[in-house]
Amino acid sequence: MSDTTTQAEKDAATTTNRRQPFPQGFLDTISNGWAPRPDEAVAPREQAAYTARRRAAVSAAFPGRRLVVPAGELKVRSNDTDYPFRAHSAFSHLTGWAADSEPGAVLVFDPTSDGHVVTLYFRERADRTTPEFYADATIGEFWIGPRPSRAAVAIDLGLDTAHIDSFSAGPDDLVVGEDAELTRFVSELRLVKDEYEISELRHAVAVTADGFDDIVANLDRIVAHPRGERLVEGVFRTRARSDGNGEGYDTIAAAGAHACYLHWTRNDGPVAGGDLILIDAGAEVDSLYTADVTRTIPVSGTFSEVQRRVYETVREAADAGFAAARPGARFREIHEAAMGVIARRTAEWGLLPVTAEEALDADRGGQHRRYMVHGTSHHLGIDVHDCAQARREMYYDGILEPGMVFTIEPGLYFQADDLTVPEELRGIGVRIEDDVLMTADGPVNLSAGIPRTADEVEAWVRRRRG
Repeated sequence: MSDTTTQAEKDAATTTNRRQPFPQGFLDTISNGWAPRPDEAVAPREQAAYTARRRAAVSAAFPGRRLVVPAGELKVRSNDTDYPFRAHSAFSHLTGWAADSEPGAVLVFDPTSDGHVVTLYFRERADRTTPEFYADATIGEFWIGPRPSRAAVAIDLGLDTAHIDSFSAGPDDLVVGEDAELTRFVSELRLVKDEYEISELRHAVAVTADGFDDIVANLDRIVAHPRGERLVEGVFRTRARSDGNGEGYDTIAAAGAHACYLHWTRNDGPVAGGDLILIDAGAEVDSLYTADVTRTIPVSGTFSEVQRRVYETVREAADAGFAAARPGARFREIHEAAMGVIARRTAEWGLLPVTAEEALDADRGGQHRRYMVHGTSHHLGIDVHDCAQARREMYYDGILEPGMVFTIEPGLYFQADDLTVPEELRGIGVRIEDDVLMTADGPVNLSAGIPRTADEVEAWVRRRRG
């Protein structure tokens, strides 16, 4: 190499087991002959005004403290292959940087006499004269495409920006993910959604509805494949990825007895004509807000008498939970209302060794929970299980307020080897899940457009399968 070759260029040119060294001719010419980068025409994104208010709330809650909110780093999938990057939810919520955020970025609140100066630190794109541009497969634009400039991001997000190299951690920093109080606060900050968040959740539900419709329209192809559950997953992913950012969580495509496994994501089984298939799926849009919807569908287009009885009981429980959801009610009352139905019906069917009233006793009951072990509701937003670090008194025992968005998702699951139930019930699993917005006038079912009664579901399948 020539005497003018930098050490970084020498390092970049080093032979590895996968990459050949760069010849001198390449090093001498790679930085030349590029057209000027076009001007980045940007304006503040829609959520910039909302994120400014969120940051102001954080600042007011922690006067005099330096706060650090990392976006996170890339995570290795295998060897030198990374998972797609997804920024920490608190980082995206406070910056508005979502599907397009940069790995390694850090949002910093530096205290002042009257609040905080907030700065977004990230690695600005490299000049084309540097080895990073052509030799770094992780961040080099030659490999991954254009990256944003600090100036453009500052306008886009309405934030001061600085190069990540100028950031240094301090011994007294409060860091999201490490400091319990700060982590709790930024989680509870998301309990009540603003107008932008509600709009994005409506968008996510709309994409999800189209994805469910795609699945039903492809049922013949799904049934014909020996691993039809995989096709369900793939059909939904196509819609979620084309119309959004992807899935908000691993899709559950559980046919037959697989529907009795609450988090069945292996999705490697067949989808047979007489089965029910439980599909729990949600599209995440580019803002990272996600839907979370479940429908249980008769593959043939018609419920059997037993399947319909189980299905309509679950819908009755869902409707009871919805009726209990009112401003001023406690979040846990949704679950209590749904479980009241589950206890009564399973007692009527002779499945419980006690009465429904005894099963519902807080201390000595719970026998009916064998058939629905999970909770009925969780908050929904930028995480599928949003606000997970909130205090119990703010979450499960919290008061329902306008602007909250949550699921209602009761189910009944009779596992194939459960000898406490009649044989006709074994292998039947049903869940119905809707996304609900609380308003001053009561709850609004955002996913009501996806068929949910037994009659509606049967008509849907027959219509879409032709």
